[in-house]
Amino acid sequence: MQVLSNKNATAGVSRKVAGTRVRAVNRAPLHVVAASKNQTGRWKAMDAGQDTSDDQMDIARGRGMVEDLFQGGQGQDGTANPIMTSSEYLSQARTTFNNIEDGFYISPAFLDKMTIHIAKNFMDLPKIKVPLILGIWGGKGQGKTFQCSLAYKKLGIAPIVMSAGELESGNAGEPAKLIRQRYREASDLVRKGRMCSLFINDLDAGAGRMGGSTQYTVNNQMVNATLMNIADNPTNVQLPGVYKLEEIPRVPIVCTGNDFSTLYAPLIRDGRMDKYYWNPTREDRVGVCMGIFQEDQCSRADVEALVDMFPGQSIDFFGALRARVYDEQVRLFITSTGIENLSKRLVNSKEGKVTFVKPVMTVDVLMKFGRGLTAEQENVKRVQLAEEYMSGASLAGETGSSMPLGEGAKKKVSLIK
Repeated sequence: MQVLSNKNATAGVSRKVAGTRVRAVNRAPLHVVAASKNQTGRWKAMDAGQDTSDDQMDIARGRGMVEDLFQGGQGQDGTANPIMTSSEYLSQARTTFNNIEDGFYISPAFLDKMTIHIAKNFMDLPKIKVPLILGIWGGKGQGKTFQCSLAYKKLGIAPIVMSAGELESGNAGEPAKLIRQRYREASDLVRKGRMCSLFINDLDAGAGRMGGSTQYTVNNQMVNATLMNIADNPTNVQLPGVYKLEEIPRVPIVCTGNDFSTLYAPLIRDGRMDKYYWNPTREDRVGVCMGIFQEDQCSRADVEALVDMFPGQSIDFFGALRARVYDEQVRLFITSTGIENLSKRLVNSKEGKVTFVKPVMTVDVLMKFGRGLTAEQENVKRVQLAEEYMSGASLAGETGSSMPLGEGAKKKVSLIK
């Protein structure tokens, strides 16, 4: 800190002015303080990147502080009325991955594809058109969204997230407007020096057309058209009703889905969307399952035997399998607590959360519960009641659907005898 002194500070000196005696006032030396770069002052909160003030609330606080002549119209039209409440302009879509712990498996091929796509969109490559959208598609329950979350955390990105449910609305044009708002929100973070991305979950479920029975609405059409327009002009994305030529930073878009053939064909062309089919290999499945069972002291040989036992199952099958192992302990807890006391014990209980001793997860136990899950899957495929009910009247009787399991076979054997 540099201190500058004023050498001309006046002392207490008496002098005569026009016949009167005037005594000068003693003044302290003047010191000018030059602030260093890392010194923080009283206006630190208004510095770039540190401003936490609320402009809308400041506008409201100014009511009555200025003459009515300068306040504009009265009532809701005055300039002292905030145009938005705090909950409307604070981001509800930005997500963090602080709850994801280390130790989970990221597929090298998946991370490579996603990292290259995001990096290329932040580079200025000469005479090369980089697709703005990365479409990751594949079978249900294969961990596409979770792999994206792990990759985002690895890259240090907190993306702006949208779901398929936000791509439809009772108001025409609302989802398309929301996509533009979320894209510009991510672009503002890039402008502030933070890498960001727009992440859309299950794009085909919200904007795709699932067969002839699915109604194709105006919002479906406008969502596809908006994404096409953003992919073509990623640095000139305007809100509806705004026609101002303003260049904004480019933001890569990553979306997941099960079948992108249901989307509008011009949207998924190679110049706009880079597509990646995620079908985990055996090594990927074993790696992910090692993360699922990492706290259960399961060896790699046990996990490999489990994966090989159920080769046709998706990855989320093994997560459900681990949850099934706790059923016996939950059953014992319900028995000891009593069904009538469950509400008091589980909701706002003074005793705290319910904790269990980790059950022993051997290969035999996991195989047993795995066969139970596959049996339930087979029942869903075998007993198709909707088809039976829609084809005609299905009445209870010897061949009706109300027959207990196994009783129909016994009845047929008795009739043959």
